[in-house]
Amino acid sequence: MPTSAKPDLNLPSVAKTGANPARILVADDQQHILDAIQLLLKSQGYKLDAVRAPLLVREALATSSYDAVLIDLNYTRDTTSGQEGLDLLSEIVGLDATLPVIVMTAWGNVELAVEAMRRGARDFIQKPWENERLLSIVRTQVELHRALQDAERLAAENRLLRADGRPEFIAAAPSMSHVLETITRIAPSDANVLITGEHGTGKEVVARTVHALSLRVSRPFVAVNTGALAEGVFESELFGHVKGAFTDARTDRIGRFELADAGSIFLDEIGNVPLRQQAKLLRVIESGEMERVGSSRSKRVDVRMISATNADLQAACSAGQFREDLLFRLNTVEIHLPPLRERREDIPALAMHFLTHYAARYRRPIRSLDAAALQTLMQYSWPGNVRELEHTMERAVLMCRAEILQPADLGLGVQRVSSPNLEELSLEAVESILIRKTLQRFQGNVSQAAEALGLSRGALYRRMEKHGL
Repeated sequence: MPTSAKPDLNLPSVAKTGANPARILVADDQQHILDAIQLLLKSQGYKLDAVRAPLLVREALATSSYDAVLIDLNYTRDTTSGQEGLDLLSEIVGLDATLPVIVMTAWGNVELAVEAMRRGARDFIQKPWENERLLSIVRTQVELHRALQDAERLAAENRLLRADGRPEFIAAAPSMSHVLETITRIAPSDANVLITGEHGTGKEVVARTVHALSLRVSRPFVAVNTGALAEGVFESELFGHVKGAFTDARTDRIGRFELADAGSIFLDEIGNVPLRQQAKLLRVIESGEMERVGSSRSKRVDVRMISATNADLQAACSAGQFREDLLFRLNTVEIHLPPLRERREDIPALAMHFLTHYAARYRRPIRSLDAAALQTLMQYSWPGNVRELEHTMERAVLMCRAEILQPADLGLGVQRVSSPNLEELSLEAVESILIRKTLQRFQGNVSQAAEALGLSRGALYRRMEKHGL
């Protein structure tokens, strides 16, 4: 039981510092102890779950997340060894080493306290307790736990996120007017967005623009190329994992959905997600709940879904390759991006944008494009769309030896040769020509081009990146 000392209600409390109150799990076999702790901690703004047996502690930890756990060391009548509590303590620490556990017992002694600390307890309370001491310990441990969580999130953001600002969205062509109008209307909402269009049309730029114009602009924008994720690491990348979940899981890892909490998550190449994983995505979208791999504890996340694909998802649904209910959730609003060949009016502005960017990046004194070079850009078919134009301009900046970029610097002449002498070309040049021509034949559809070339989508993507497509 507590001592007569009254809690200082003016003490600063982590439970009152934000909109998300700290949640504490308390376990003791005596109801009057639970009542006293609840009265004390709830007066400070904490949310409490109280249970009376180790089994109920395990069930609570399996279904909910807590900022601290306060457990008794004895549960069986007339038992004073503390073994039940010590075993429970070891289980909790094994489940989540960052979760602070505070142990308490009416039979406290030095040896028992030392053993509890050795097993991972953060602090020790002896009954009867002093209210101010108990509050101080809980407050300190909760603050430490949240600091560790923030540090984990920050480390993951530094590792995975790019600190890009609002992207420059160039879209003056008449075919882009509907795209701009749609973005302006839906960006401030939380509506899920599906962006469609050929490979390289700028779907991620649109996604970043939608996020930048939304009310979530100050929160994270997390981009994930789902097409590049192997099925074996899909869940770990998106939802995270706990230590020991699989062979290489040496530490806990935060997933992309947790990184994007309160912000936006961009799932590129959504059409490539395997059917088994589509069900997991659907659950997160519908309920806002997910579990890290290897954990049975649900976590709530608040994210805006922005997805992109160059595939026909309606046809994929008809073929049984994509869940129709997931498609309904993803495309609350659909934005279709036209290929670059249908928005040629934007080519001069895009080319100059990339020229200026890469000239500054590589410290090259290039001021402009020659008229003939611009004509070459306007006449080219651009099977790789805006992405291919960007890579072309980057290469041209590196190759140019004057202040005005010339047609030869663009490296597009080889595409206009009807019958190149393959014996005079390198293997890489031949591969580049073959991939370009195949993409042109299938109008930039990567799936069809990969099938025609006898490659997987991932292998073709790697070769396209290698050749600047």
